[in-house]
Amino acid sequence: MHIPVFSPRKRPGSFALLPSRDLSRGQSAQPTVAGCRSTKPREKDELLPLGAPPAPPPWREGSAAMEGQAPDSGDKPLAEAHALFHRGEYDKAEALYSAYIQQCSFAEGGARAAPLRSPEDLAVAHNNRGQIRYLRVDFPEAVEDYTAAIEALPQFEVPYYNRGLIFYRMGQFDDAFEDFQKVLALNPGFQDAVLSLRQTILDKEEKQKRTD
Repeated sequence: MHIPVFSPRKRPGSFALLPSRDLSRGQSAQPTVAGCRSTKPREKDELLPLGAPPAPPPWREGSAAMEGQAPDSGDKPLAEAHALFHRGEYDKAEALYSAYIQQCSFAEGGARAAPLRSPEDLAVAHNNRGQIRYLRVDFPEAVEDYTAAIEALPQFEVPYYNRGLIFYRMGQFDDAFEDFQKVLALNPGFQDAVLSLRQTILDKEEKQKRTD
């Protein structure tokens, strides 16, 4: 099963790109700035890349997604949404994701229908739409999408990580802690979650010291 989840290449503002990694090859990408890889270790305040696009999952070796292409989902509108997302045409991609989600979730008249497509496709549609909303800094709607992705596919670790990043940014450290822990329960090799969990603990302790 190949799950196509893309992260936009540029993060808002002038920050570095969020590193993605291919754990199946045992390699971890270095933080990247303006297309160049940096060998400088991350500083403490870089452990959690605030404002960066949510991370993609570790792809299986040989998958199309590892090459930056949308795997064939078997659904033309959804495949088109992935392609638009990857090209940075987020408004168009969001519209297609929304149409797909509505088609999958509800029958005409509002009654719950059997899913028309796979849980994987529905989870990815929610996750990717959540990323678009994240980039718009529409955090409440992004959290709703990540939560829906988790409900569609509970073993999919990526939306837990993405939602945890938003909780962290909003100062909801307990919620972020739970999400990062869940990521690591599902995928112990998700190194960004390890670093994010560590930083969440440090910042929570610092906040408690200031209020004591």
